[in-house]
Amino acid sequence: MIYFNSDYTEGAHESILNALVRTNLEQTPGYGTDDYCREAASRVRALCGNTAPDVHFLVGGTQTNATVISAALRGHQGVISADTGHIHVHETGAVEATGHKVLALPHQNGKITAEQVKHVWQVHHEDDSAEHCVEPKMVYISQPTEFGTLYSKEELKALYEVCRACGMYLFIDGARLGYGLAAADSTLDFASLAGLCDVFYIGGTKMGALFGEAVVIQNDDLKPAFRYYIKRHGGMLAKGRLLGLQFAELLKDDLYLSLGRHADELADLIRDALFQNEIPLVMENRTNQIFCLLTEKQLQQLSEQFVLSVQDKMPDGRRLVRICTSWATKKEHVQMLIEHLNTLSACAGSNVSEKQ
Repeated sequence: MIYFNSDYTEGAHESILNALVRTNLEQTPGYGTDDYCREAASRVRALCGNTAPDVHFLVGGTQTNATVISAALRGHQGVISADTGHIHVHETGAVEATGHKVLALPHQNGKITAEQVKHVWQVHHEDDSAEHCVEPKMVYISQPTEFGTLYSKEELKALYEVCRACGMYLFIDGARLGYGLAAADSTLDFASLAGLCDVFYIGGTKMGALFGEAVVIQNDDLKPAFRYYIKRHGGMLAKGRLLGLQFAELLKDDLYLSLGRHADELADLIRDALFQNEIPLVMENRTNQIFCLLTEKQLQQLSEQFVLSVQDKMPDGRRLVRICTSWATKKEHVQMLIEHLNTLSACAGSNVSEKQ
C-alpha cells in the first residue's frame, strides 16, 4: 500500500539521521542549553530578520499549543479559534485541561477573519456581566489551516492589528509552516510572519524531523518564565540537543523550504489530475493537503492500492477525502496515483453516489 493519508508517517530526512548518528556519543549540557540548540535558535533569528525572539524547542504540536496558551493566559481567559482549529477538534481537550476555554468561531475555508475576532471581543467587553464569562485574550490560527488554505499577508496583518487594538495575543500554529511558506501562492516569508504575530512555531514533526517544534516568542510579555511552563507540561527534554540538532539541520541551506516545495509541487500534480478527471476539489489551495469528493466506487478502487484519509460522508453519498503529500513523498508514487485517477471516469457515476 502507498500512503497519502498524512504528512508525518515517514521518519526523518537523511541529513538529520546522519547528524544524529554522527553526534550520538557526544556529551553535552542537557535541557536545551547545548550548542546545537543555540545554533538552531540563531538560525531561527536570522530567518526572522535578526530580531530578538526567544526560541524554545518542544517535542510535539499538542504539547506546544497547550504550553504556549497556558503560559500566556490567566485563569479566567480563553483563546479564540476557528471551529476546525486543531486545538478545538484534534487535541482531546488539551487546552481545556489547562483551564482555558477554546472560543470557537465558524470558519471560512478554514480561516477566521479580523471582523469576527473584533466582534467577539466587543460583545464580551460591552456586556455588563462580562466578569461572569470567559475573557477572550488570545487568537489561535494555523498556517496553513487544517484545510491547507493560507492566510495572506493582508489577512494576517488585519488580524494582528485587531489583536493589538484589543489587547489580545496572536498565536500561529506552524505545524505545517514549511508547506505554507513554500506554496506557489504564499505572500509570506519567515520575517514577515514573525512581524505579524506575538508567538508562532516552526513545525518539525511534519517537515522532515523525527519530532520537534520550535517556538518563537516575539512579544516580550510572553518571554518570562516560559521555561517553567515547558517543564510543567513535560516538554523539557533531558537530551534537548536532539531537538536543537534537528532544527539546526532543517534550517540550513534552505532545506526546510525545499522540503515544503517538494511536497507542494507533487500536490499540484495531483490537483491537476483531479481537475482533468472532473473530480471536484472542496478547498482551493496550493499546499500539500488536497480535499476532494469521491464516489464510493472511486474510493473503493483507489483504496485497493492507496491509503487515503476519509474525512466525512456528504449528503449525496460522496466521501470527502484528504490526499496528503509530504517532504518524503516519491514522485513515482504520485505518478501511480495519477494513473489510477485517470481510470476513475468509468466508475464516476456523474461524481455522485449510485444511491441517487
